Amino acid sequence: MILPSLIEANSPGYRPIKYALFPPLGLASLASYLDPDDEVELLDEHVQAPLELDDAPDLLVMSVYITSARRAWEIADLYRARGTHVCVGGLHPTSLPDEAASHADTVFIGPGEGAWQEFLVDFRAGRPKPRYEAAASMRSLEGIPPVRRDLIERRRYLCPNSIVVSRGCPHHCDFCYKDAFYEGGRSFYTQTVDEALAEIDRLPGRHLYFLDDHLLGNARFARALFDGMRGMGRLFQGASTVQAILRGDLIERAAAAGMRSVFVGFETLNPENLRRHDKRQNLGRDYDEVIRRCHDLGVMVNGSFVFGLDDDGPDVFERTVEWGISRSLETSTYHIMTPYPGTALHRRIADDDRIVTDDWDLYDTRHVVFKPRRMTPEQLESGYWRAYRDFYAWPAIWKGAAGQDTLKGRARHLAYAGGWRKFEPLWDLIIRARRVNAMLPALERTLDAFVGARKPANGIGSSGPQRRELGEKPFGVDLEEDLGLAQADQRTATEAPESDPSRHRARHRGLRLPGDDDLPAVGDRAHARHGVDRQTDVPGVGQRRAAAVDAGAHPDIDIARPDPFPQ
Repeated sequence: MILPSLIEANSPGYRPIKYALFPPLGLASLASYLDPDDEVELLDEHVQAPLELDDAPDLLVMSVYITSARRAWEIADLYRARGTHVCVGGLHPTSLPDEAASHADTVFIGPGEGAWQEFLVDFRAGRPKPRYEAAASMRSLEGIPPVRRDLIERRRYLCPNSIVVSRGCPHHCDFCYKDAFYEGGRSFYTQTVDEALAEIDRLPGRHLYFLDDHLLGNARFARALFDGMRGMGRLFQGASTVQAILRGDLIERAAAAGMRSVFVGFETLNPENLRRHDKRQNLGRDYDEVIRRCHDLGVMVNGSFVFGLDDDGPDVFERTVEWGISRSLETSTYHIMTPYPGTALHRRIADDDRIVTDDWDLYDTRHVVFKPRRMTPEQLESGYWRAYRDFYAWPAIWKGAAGQDTLKGRARHLAYAGGWRKFEPLWDLIIRARRVNAMLPALERTLDAFVGARKPANGIGSSGPQRRELGEKPFGVDLEEDLGLAQADQRTATEAPESDPSRHRARHRGLRLPGDDDLPAVGDRAHARHGVDRQTDVPGVGQRRAAAVDAGAHPDIDIARPDPFPQ
């Protein structure tokens, strides 16, 4: 099993630490379905190059992204010439299966669970098919075997305890691969709470990094997961949307469970861009309150932004950088809008004849591959690089740290932002020595030692004012009312009980949260009604909601739709 290196990992702007963060969990997950006597080797070209590709295994399996495609096809052609059966899957083969089929014997479309098991049966019988795609009914993470972490060399990764407890995302932004990858079935589903907690229990040390697209995407699951993690002594990082942080008390529960850093897709400060690109979960949300709420809890914020959206002009770079610094974002991640094949964005821009190249090596969010509407490609690309330089300049880091309300927060800001961007020679030396994991204790101390969460002054998530420039108004995207999207909250129609953390910690068997047929059950009396598992005797579940569901008033409960009974 090989994870080919991304083209950007070998470019002049290569940041070694960025590609030594996480092991290839996807391949390690597939390996868990192999027989005990199968011989398997897992190679990650980002941290194990140069690879010795002089063997001839029975089977080669690769996970392929758009900017690793050229390298993947080179490796595939090499092994096929030796008689090895080559399988490829992932985002790029799903989007362009015919391209993948010209280099591989078998192509996997969409999620691997289900399709991979079917392939293994066929392969052992000597009749593998050229293409596999799991039936929609197979999209479940219940009962999946533990990840084969014995195949991962932990010392090569800063975050070896990376973990995924869900698949996909409940939202549908037009620039995201997700809709194409999960076409034909559920596009967001979770593990059972018990199995997720058991996987966490198996991991050594304290630090975890959740690689889920949206860790807070299913409120019921997230509540139970965080309640179960309380008392485990873990520190973790993960991703969320603006909407989920502002909704209910999920971010408070996450912080209590050990969350110390959250990746947030702000994407743009322009509400028209949000509307154009279907980032509707950000419409009408107060970005300032998101940052304030996280900082009050001692949670750092990594803001993600996209440049080159249709309403962006040449001033977007300076405005975005200054906004992030003035809000004391600990880190910012910038991207050039990239129309990946298979996305709604690609179809729209292709229809407008604005795609300028199909060289997949350039689809790395650092090069311009389309014609922007309100600036030249040169302005877009140079502005992208300038944004990184300006945000991570020492004066900017100091200014951002000064905006933190506590001395501990300022110290952590300096340590995290400075350590991430300003010590490349040190990171490079450690990675070459294959001892990057030795820096994990320093990361843990940075995440935890300076935590000084401020107590809310005015209820959940409120605090004193966030530092802003003089005369500046709070930032909020306010198109929602004009667009008929005033139903802001997306709570679920049923809620998990206020759980005793010790009960989750003891791995109470049979746990099933109401309204979620992906999850295990609390107690023994879960009844299926209208496709929803209704736990009638769980304390804390609103009786009005239960009555409405049981009466069939809302038979199709969907976590992606607004709660018919908002609190």
